[in-house]
Amino acid sequence: MTAIPQFIDVDGVKLECLHVDAGASPEKPTLVFLHEGLGCVALWRNFPEQLCQTAGLNGFVYSRQGYGASDPIPLPRPVEYMHHEGLNVVSPVLEAAGITSAILIGHSNGGSIAVIHAGAVKDPKVKAIMLMATHVLNEESVVSSIREAKIAYDTSNLRQGLAKYHGDNVDCAFRGWNDVWLHPDFWHWNIEEFLPGIEIPTLVMQGVDDQYGSAAQVKAIEAGLNCPTETILIEGARHSPHLDQPAATIKAMINFIKQQGIS
Repeated sequence: MTAIPQFIDVDGVKLECLHVDAGASPEKPTLVFLHEGLGCVALWRNFPEQLCQTAGLNGFVYSRQGYGASDPIPLPRPVEYMHHEGLNVVSPVLEAAGITSAILIGHSNGGSIAVIHAGAVKDPKVKAIMLMATHVLNEESVVSSIREAKIAYDTSNLRQGLAKYHGDNVDCAFRGWNDVWLHPDFWHWNIEEFLPGIEIPTLVMQGVDDQYGSAAQVKAIEAGLNCPTETILIEGARHSPHLDQPAATIKAMINFIKQQGIS
C-alpha cells in the first residue's frame, strides 16, 4: 500500500491532499476523510492508511482551505463556514480527485460538513457517511472547551505545536475555527434540519469521554435520521476515537461497511 501526497485545484484554490492506494479495484468506493476544526492531512496520523489497508479500500485525505499546506483563507470566517464546505466544496473536491464512488468519514467539523452535504446535496457518488464526534447543535459544554482552547493557544505552546502541521496557516486554522465557535451569532448554530434528508447508510460514533460534545449530539442525530443507522459509543475515547482507540474504531467501521454491503 502506498500513500501519495499531492495537490488538487478546486475552483482556483489549491488543496493539499493524499491518495492512499490499497490496491482496490476502481469500482469500489473510496474512503474520503473530512478533518476536524483544527485538523489537516497530517493530523489524521496513520489512521487513513490503517483503515484503508484493513478495509481493502483506497482512500483520499485532504486539507480544507486555510489548513495544512492548502491555500490560506481570509479571516474572519463566516458563521456558516461549514455550510459552505458541505454545500459547495465537497462535490467539487470529489470531482477534482477523480472519485466516482465515496464513503465520507467526517470527524467533528468534518462530520458536520458530511451531514450538510449528504442531507442537502445528495451527491450520487456518496454511498454512505461515517461520523465521529460530530456536532449538529451548539451546547455550553462545547463552548466551554473551546474557550479553554483559546486560552491555551494564547498562553501555552499550543500554537507552536499546531504550526508543525499548519505552517503559515496556523493562525488561519485556529482563529478561523475558534473565533467562529465563540462568536455570539454562533450560539444558535444548528444543522438538525439536514438530518431527515440523509438517505444513505450512516454510522454515528462518539467517544464516551468526548470533551467537545455531550450525548445530546448523538441523541439529536439519531432522532433526526430516517436512513439505515448504527450508533457506536467508544469506551476509553475522548474527541478523537480514531486516535484514542483506533482498533475499536476501525472494527466498528469495517463491520458497518460489511453490514451495509457498500464495499
